[in-house]
Amino acid sequence: MDRIIRAMWFVAVIASAASSAAKAGAPVQFDGRNNTALTLASILKKILPAVIDIEAKGRLAQASIAAPTSRRESGLSSRALSFAQQRNIYASGSGVVIDADAGLIVTNNHVIDRAEAITVRLADGRELDAEKVGGDPDTDVAIVKVKAGDLTAIQLGDSDNLEVGESVLAIGNPLRLGQTVSSGIVSGLHRGNIGIVKYEDFIQTDAAIYPGNSGGALINLRGQLVGINTAFVGPGKSNPGLGFAIPLNMTLAIIDQILEYGEVRRGSLGVTLEDPAAGQRRNMQFPTWQLGAVIVKVDAQSAAERAGLKSGDLITAFDSTPVQNASYLRTRIALVQTGKIAELAVWREGRQMIIRATLAQPGHNIKAK
Repeated sequence: MDRIIRAMWFVAVIASAASSAAKAGAPVQFDGRNNTALTLASILKKILPAVIDIEAKGRLAQASIAAPTSRRESGLSSRALSFAQQRNIYASGSGVVIDADAGLIVTNNHVIDRAEAITVRLADGRELDAEKVGGDPDTDVAIVKVKAGDLTAIQLGDSDNLEVGESVLAIGNPLRLGQTVSSGIVSGLHRGNIGIVKYEDFIQTDAAIYPGNSGGALINLRGQLVGINTAFVGPGKSNPGLGFAIPLNMTLAIIDQILEYGEVRRGSLGVTLEDPAAGQRRNMQFPTWQLGAVIVKVDAQSAAERAGLKSGDLITAFDSTPVQNASYLRTRIALVQTGKIAELAVWREGRQMIIRATLAQPGHNIKAK
C-alpha cells in the first residue's frame, strides 16, 4: 500500500554533512542574450549556494512517538510528562535563501514545527543559528531567519507558467548525504486530494525526492525557483517517481502574510464545493467541456450569500485564474486574506457572469446591514 512520505529525515545523532565550497554572492541572474544555452553545471554552480541544510532540535513525548493519539486520549499535557517520558529529536531538512539582505530562508513547516533550536549549514561550510519567523501547517510552508552577510538568494520564477513536460531539478539534502541534485520533468500540475496537508495544489515531478529533501528547491532550467519540495508517495522509503512540491507562487502568498502579520489570515467564502457531475452539467446547463467547481451549499449570512452566489453555480475562474476542480478552488480561496475582494467567473442558467465577493474570516459570517 502506498504511503505518503514527507521528505524530512529524523535522526538520533546529527552527523556533519558534506557541503560544496561554493562562495556566497549576489542573487543569481542569467543573461538570455543570443539565447545562449547554459549547461546544467553552470546553472547549478550559481544556484547551489542558495540551497542550505537545516537541522532542528527539540523534545518529543515518547507517548506520541509510539501512538500519535495516545497523549490526546489520556488528557496529559507535555508539562505533565516527566523527563523520562520525553526524548530528544533531531530533524534534518533543506531550505532556500529567498532574501539575502534580510537573511530569510523558506522551508517546510514540518521540518521545524517542533524545533527548540534551529541550525542552518550553508554551502560554504558556515553553520548559523536560525530563528523561526513563522509557519503554516495547512500548506506546510515556513520561514526562518539568520543573521549573516554574504548570503546568496535564489532567483524567483513564476510557478503559474510551468507546463507539464518541462524539465526541472530538485536540490536538497537527502538522507543527510549532503547537497544533492536530481533531475526530471513536471509530471503534473494542481495535484490535490493527496492527504499531505489541508490545502494542496502541488507540482508533481519525477525528479527524485527523498527524506531530507523537505524544504529544498525545485528549479527550472533558467535557474529559477519554481517550487519547494515537500513529499513523495511510495512504499517504505522508496520513491517510484511521485514527488510533490509546493508551487512558488503559493509559497510566496503564505510568506507575505507571515512576514506582515506573523500568521496566515485566511478569508472564507462560506460555500460547500464539489466537482461537477454529468447529471449536474445537464440539469444546470453547464457546457460539457467547462472545468470548475459547483456550489452545493451557501452558508447563511456568508460572504457568498452577500455577493449573490447561489447553490448550483459553477465557478469557472477565481481572480482571472481558471478553476480546475473543487480542491483547487478551496486552496485558491485559502490564499486570499480576510477582507480582500475576490472576482469569480460564474456559469448560471446557461450564461456566464462576474461576481465579486469580500472574503470573511473563517467561521465568522458577514451580517447583513
